[in-house]
Amino acid sequence: MAFALTKAVERHMLSNAAPGPHTMKTYGQFCPLAQATQLLCERWTLIVVRELMAGSSRFGELHHGAPLMSPTLLSTRLKQLVKAGVVEQRGGGPSSPTYHLTDAGMALRPIIEHLGIWGHRWAGASLQDDDMDAGLLMWDMRRSIDVQAFPDQRVVVQFEYPDAPEGARDWWLVSDNGEIDLCLTDNGFDVDILVRCSLRTMIAVWTCRRRFDEAVVSRDISVKGAPRLSASLQAWLGASALSRLGAQGPQPVA
Repeated sequence: MAFALTKAVERHMLSNAAPGPHTMKTYGQFCPLAQATQLLCERWTLIVVRELMAGSSRFGELHHGAPLMSPTLLSTRLKQLVKAGVVEQRGGGPSSPTYHLTDAGMALRPIIEHLGIWGHRWAGASLQDDDMDAGLLMWDMRRSIDVQAFPDQRVVVQFEYPDAPEGARDWWLVSDNGEIDLCLTDNGFDVDILVRCSLRTMIAVWTCRRRFDEAVVSRDISVKGAPRLSASLQAWLGASALSRLGAQGPQPVA
């Protein structure tokens, strides 16, 4: 009898476990952890939440932070998050709405931060070539720059990554009166600082695995330009917010 009951329970559980082709996959459990993870652990979902927490609100901005994500999938994830009450869609009409975290979404901040800390300490030491995304690096730099570190005049910093894929080797960050622009083509402005290094080296610096000044001394990074501005470059660039958190405190022993 016990065996028959177990098999009946198993059949019941399996019958409830198969989702339809257009529905979000679920665990079929009332457990709060299952309810949370079936929403948040869908592919790209937490990356979208990370971008919203970093200040992106428009569809194009969100896509800049997840360039390998298809627009269709991004739209689907946003709709799921809106339906779940994690994200609120505001104004702008159907063609240009903005997206913002609700109180439920903001409550995810410590989870995102702790996952980032864990990833920095335990999962990110051996990045693969496919992880070297110049576009994501420069977009993250652009929104994290401390504009107060440079004077109010226009300052143009060019980055050269010889090992990056063709079309992603040259980038320009333009600081002008507190505004930062990121360009993939030469805008014709005079370059004040030229930074040249491998993409892997700059990612290591940005994710707090190397110090910028140490990489310059070891000649893994070349900096050319006005000495006064170059001296402020490290303070201007800063570092990845999640990586800064991960770099604090004791690190795992290799």
